[in-house]
Amino acid sequence: MSMIDKDSAPQLGKRGGREKALAASDSPRSALTVEMLAAAAGASAEDGIWLDVIRKMDEVYNDLLQYEVALEEKNATLEDTQQFISSVLTSMSDLLIVCSRAGVIESVNEALASLLGLEAAALHGRIVFDLFADDESRQRAGRLFADLGGQSVEDVEMQLRAANGSAIPVSLNCTPRYNGVGKMLGLVITGRPVGELRRAYQALRRAHEDLKTTQQQLIHSEKMASLGRLVAGVAHELNNPISFVFGNTVAMKRYAERLSRYLEAVHADMPREEREALRHELRIDRLLDDLPSLIDGTVEGAERTRDIVDALKRFSATDRDERVAFDLIEVIERAVQWVGKATANQFEIRQKLPSSIMVAGSPGQVQQVVMNLVQNAADATENQRERRLEISGRIEENEAVIEFRDSGPGIPGENLVKLFDPFFTTKPVGRGTGLGLAISYGIVERHGGKLTAANHPKGGALFSLRLPLAV
Repeated sequence: MSMIDKDSAPQLGKRGGREKALAASDSPRSALTVEMLAAAAGASAEDGIWLDVIRKMDEVYNDLLQYEVALEEKNATLEDTQQFISSVLTSMSDLLIVCSRAGVIESVNEALASLLGLEAAALHGRIVFDLFADDESRQRAGRLFADLGGQSVEDVEMQLRAANGSAIPVSLNCTPRYNGVGKMLGLVITGRPVGELRRAYQALRRAHEDLKTTQQQLIHSEKMASLGRLVAGVAHELNNPISFVFGNTVAMKRYAERLSRYLEAVHADMPREEREALRHELRIDRLLDDLPSLIDGTVEGAERTRDIVDALKRFSATDRDERVAFDLIEVIERAVQWVGKATANQFEIRQKLPSSIMVAGSPGQVQQVVMNLVQNAADATENQRERRLEISGRIEENEAVIEFRDSGPGIPGENLVKLFDPFFTTKPVGRGTGLGLAISYGIVERHGGKLTAANHPKGGALFSLRLPLAV
């Protein structure tokens, strides 16, 4: 052995021991540990080269450990994602087919496999056109694949073939599928059996009809509540013409008795002098002069009573979806008259309205809206020293605009957003149902108009009613 060999032999032994120690450890070495080993061994310059190599190996080993940890984390995340997607696909009630541009099935869900009576795995790799039961469905599917241009297609009715050979009508939606760089890979087809769609549509239609019926019942109930509050005013309104008719009828009954006595005397060939005396006694001439005015007054009172009863019948009758042209100003005046008679005399209603504004819709429903607004103003000013409602109207473009401003305290800000919500009310129990404004809002909306509420800058609440003009 040469001198170099002798000198190097111990060093190799030392290096071999250090390598075994390093290999036996599972944790990365720090620079401090390496230098301590070098100091303990009295390393030479040649040892420094080996230490650099060992240090680099430690760094690579540390990087490998970090990469392994990161890979395991990503693998766990990938497994969770796959399980999530698998659970979603399994739970889907809608049908799902994922296929390539060539129409090769890449994935299906359990809903499709169950509908066709096949195993999901048996469908993978098949051509999607084989799933359709007739030529027309296959032709439609072929057009979808031929026209792949990035556009989705919805509600395409086709026939799928079950395992037993029966045809199953389905409604399918087709959407293009892309990769990360925007290249189209194929189609994602979703859908459900048409029978299920029809049942869902029928259920929706029944729910809609029930909702309409309930809405009509609510409107009618609110009308009955409004009529209850107007009973006193209407009774007073009816009392005047009925009392007038009753008084005239009593007078005409007395006149009829006098005329009957006088006619009996005439037919009995009473002497002229006696007949004239009887005529003077029964005041026949005055009776004849008074009779036309009595008849006219009776007819007028009867007509007035008929008009009031007819208006009550129109208002209280179950509404039909009638749409006629009517004068909005007449409806407002009639509503004001009715509500005004049912409220205290201190409530003043000022009107600044055009002579006529023609709108289209149901006059009975619009009258209900106006009555609710006037009644709300009367209730809002109940505790105010000055009780006043100002109603103004104008025409803006193709709309009639009617504004109701009261002298009340206004509407609290937190209530403005809830004012038209059903059953929301600030009135005491027994005074309000919370349906008046909600129903009014719905009526105006169905007429193509708008009902809004705000606080007037000078005080009080301001309701604005907008309705389209009659064409």
